[in-house]
Amino acid sequence: MNTTTPTTQTLPLIQPYLFFGGRCEEALDFYKAALGAEVTLMMRFREAPDPAPPGMTPAGWEDKIMHAEFRVGATLVMASDGCEQASGFAGFSLSLSVATEAAADIAFAALANGGKIGMPLGKTFWSPRFGMLTDRFGVNWMVNVTT
Repeated sequence: MNTTTPTTQTLPLIQPYLFFGGRCEEALDFYKAALGAEVTLMMRFREAPDPAPPGMTPAGWEDKIMHAEFRVGATLVMASDGCEQASGFAGFSLSLSVATEAAADIAFAALANGGKIGMPLGKTFWSPRFGMLTDRFGVNWMVNVTT
């Protein structure tokens, strides 16, 4: 049995990795505008030190995004065009926590632009503002004011 206390350097870290099926660069631009995301790393398939195995990516994807990282607040999200032309984001949501109702209103409206609102922003028993939506890329979001 391990009796040592883990430090932040030894704790596991879970980070979202989103595959956009050929729309990654468009998604990155959208999240920059909608959430103030900062792209910290971006590599295209043609820039990889080793080429992808034959048949792994669709023809003409040399300029698509092999790997990207972007920050929203303190959270690092990874993204890629992936190796397929389809993408799907079922079974999970990204939860965006903001400090004020005004920030929730702005973020929710920006993310919902071109998407679909599942639950409009409103007061709940746990928050003065909470809402759910699916953005134009199919990513599910929950926007929540933390109090």
